[in-house]
Amino acid sequence: MGAGGKTFNAHVLSATYHHKHVRPMACEEDSDLRRGIGELLSRWGGLQMAVKNKWGGHDSLEKSQELAHDLFHLLSQTNVITVDEIESFLHESLLLSFNTEMEDGSIEEVAEQLMILHEEICLRGSHH
Repeated sequence: MGAGGKTFNAHVLSATYHHKHVRPMACEEDSDLRRGIGELLSRWGGLQMAVKNKWGGHDSLEKSQELAHDLFHLLSQTNVITVDEIESFLHESLLLSFNTEMEDGSIEEVAEQLMILHEEICLRGSHH
């Protein structure tokens, strides 16, 4: 907290200051975040069905690994992210990579779990 009780918002920084003074990774617990994302995706029935049935083609497994990698970068490079942004990312990724839309509520559930993971791993380190 700054003077007067104002909270710091990373989006206010100029690009020049950001590149010179701010680490590109906001989340310092890289391996915990990667592991958490991998565990969440491995338990996501809809994604595993898409991989098993090769809805994304012969490289469906690689596409699911790419999704995990992309989620890691999305979550680790910012402290300011919403569940809606994660949901949109998941919807778009599944549509583009696996040509599928899941309307069983699982995307929203996974997005919520990813948000909790982000808060527990990434944000806990920034409040010490």
